[in-house]
Amino acid sequence: MTDLIRWLNKNRSFFQPDESFSARAIRHISNVEKNKLFSPDIEHMRTAEGRWFEAIVYEMFLDAAETTDEIGGVAVKGADAPRGRRNIHLGQNGFFYSRNGDITIRGNGQDLAEFDLLLLDNENRIAFGEVVTSPSDLKEFEIEVEYKKRLLGYLFAQPGVPFLLISSFDISHFSVVRRLMKSRDNINIQTITCEQIKALVNRKGEGKDHKQARDHRKTFLATALVQKKPFEYLQYHDWERNKVFSQVSNQINARSTPNPGETTVLVKKILFGGLYPSAIKSLCKEHEISIRGEKLEFDDLMRNFSKVILATDLPGYDPLVYLRPRQKREYLKMVQDKEGNFKYERRTPPKVGFFLWLESLTPTLGSRITHQILESFSPVNGNRVKPPPDIMNRQN
Repeated sequence: MTDLIRWLNKNRSFFQPDESFSARAIRHISNVEKNKLFSPDIEHMRTAEGRWFEAIVYEMFLDAAETTDEIGGVAVKGADAPRGRRNIHLGQNGFFYSRNGDITIRGNGQDLAEFDLLLLDNENRIAFGEVVTSPSDLKEFEIEVEYKKRLLGYLFAQPGVPFLLISSFDISHFSVVRRLMKSRDNINIQTITCEQIKALVNRKGEGKDHKQARDHRKTFLATALVQKKPFEYLQYHDWERNKVFSQVSNQINARSTPNPGETTVLVKKILFGGLYPSAIKSLCKEHEISIRGEKLEFDDLMRNFSKVILATDLPGYDPLVYLRPRQKREYLKMVQDKEGNFKYERRTPPKVGFFLWLESLTPTLGSRITHQILESFSPVNGNRVKPPPDIMNRQN
């Protein structure tokens, strides 16, 4: 257990929002979000509430840093972050601030991880926190936390990375939380509920004070952190992609083959490349592709989409297909179901780094390698689709 976690354990009572913290945090959220805090629209209200509570937690840790040496620094965020956003482009690696002042780590321009709270302890070791206001926030939560631990541990050559889970409700009975809290480097701090916090705020006066950040001797820019190891994300990605190409070509099971590379655990997704028309045709023959229940045939894909890209999520090697509509600047993410078919999950908008990466890809995959990849990672056990008769007799 680190000194930071030990101090937090002994001083949990410090992290209970009062009217001062609540009012001060208002400066970090937009006017639109302020108006939605008390909206009858539950979905919009909860979203604004989550942003506000995250800002309250940040303000509490700013105060806590002034009272103890165990907190060596707090990364600025929200209204305290630098004004103006650096344009997203390919090749960006490391810490960045979003337009809203959120702290992110990018890999080749893609947002790999976002941090609700970033701290340094009394020995300048990195720690991070996640803020939770709803059980729905726990979807894939454990995977995200472990990835952030690996990422920060690699960048700063830290064998252990303390993790703080700050929640506005009792989260301790969830199995994912119980597993995370088994580590002595992790801690859960529970505050009063968001409803109780809102009761502290005078709605007529909210947001009129605390517009400017106060001077604080222990704040720092996340972008000023000095990494102890190189972070060439595109290079790491290409290593993993080429490794999979070699494994599937040699009929090696990538899922069960040990992968000891230090940078292997940093790559979240492999983009294999765009598909040639012959590969798209084979894909349609072997797998059903549908958007909101409407099945797409080969002619539909060729007519309505300018690009089809094959990818896979890591560490599970779950196949993905991205479709580029001809009439819109976006990509449609298609995920594979238990039968091996692809269905629409969500869109990738143009204002994110991942969109730029997808745009940079050109057709490079023929029907043979496309079939081999999908065959290797098929979710269907013992009932895999046989390749078309001509696939084994041609090179693409």
